[in-house]
Amino acid sequence: MGQTVLVTGASGLLGSQVRREFDIDGWMSIGTGLSRISPPEIIKLDVRDGASIERVLDEVKPHVVVHCAANRFPDSCSADPAAAKALNVDSSKALAEGTTARGIFLIYISTDYVFSGRKGEAPYKPDSNTDPSNIYGQTKLDGEKAIFEVAKTKGKQNQVVVLRVPVLYGKADDPKDSAVNVLMSQLWESQKIQPGQPKIKVDNWALRYPTNTSDVGRVCRDIATLYLDPANANRELPSVLQFSSEDKMTKWEIVNTFAEIMGLPLEGMEPFVPDDDPGDRVKRPYDCHLDTSALKELEIDVGTVGFQFWWRKEVGAFR
Repeated sequence: MGQTVLVTGASGLLGSQVRREFDIDGWMSIGTGLSRISPPEIIKLDVRDGASIERVLDEVKPHVVVHCAANRFPDSCSADPAAAKALNVDSSKALAEGTTARGIFLIYISTDYVFSGRKGEAPYKPDSNTDPSNIYGQTKLDGEKAIFEVAKTKGKQNQVVVLRVPVLYGKADDPKDSAVNVLMSQLWESQKIQPGQPKIKVDNWALRYPTNTSDVGRVCRDIATLYLDPANANRELPSVLQFSSEDKMTKWEIVNTFAEIMGLPLEGMEPFVPDDDPGDRVKRPYDCHLDTSALKELEIDVGTVGFQFWWRKEVGAFR
């Protein structure tokens, strides 16, 4: 009998592709969602409800859980820190308690925003000093600490792993699900802007490393396969891993790439550099480039699809 994976947040940007990558590799791949569900592939689960977590784990009996469900939006997290903590920290702890008690391997998806991103510090290694610049990064870091505390208390070696990833793009039901995909929508919206009307401002300061969700899904699958291998049962494996593409660009450079691909002008958009003092805005880091050497040492493929190649293919499919 094959192995089973449970993917939380499987109706979202990342979770949908993580579930797909396990599925095409022959796993029994079950997802969870809160509102966008389609049983039996995606079942309902509110990860903020500990009793529901326990019930689903007992019903599905997964070998692996990939925890993708999270509030990934910095502005939303800052607007409601308590809700962000409930989803990013408390639910992660409850999930870890459920998985460790049942001998289930847990992959917790975290973020490059656990680092400060100050100029001159990147690339960051898994053991580099963490110093989040906003509430989103802090709650994801607190989620990391929470699952490790559970594992330590239960004495469960190699049963919880953190995988940090940067800004993501890929197949999405709603472009707003991705800070990258939404830029393509903004490019199209900018075509309606008339001379004299305010232009759409796009950040040309922070360095981003947009990474495709399918690549992240593949890496999750490879991590799960490695850590579940009985030959590695007594091997000391890393508890924090990091994955990222090497496509470095600002959001303005991303928009320029989209404009080139689509053959559209940029008259309705303009670059801007934020002030040192963010004022009422949520502070964003400058450069949180992640070092992927720990994955390479495990002989896990860290290659990624080319940014332009993927988008040219994606757009061509809908022409």
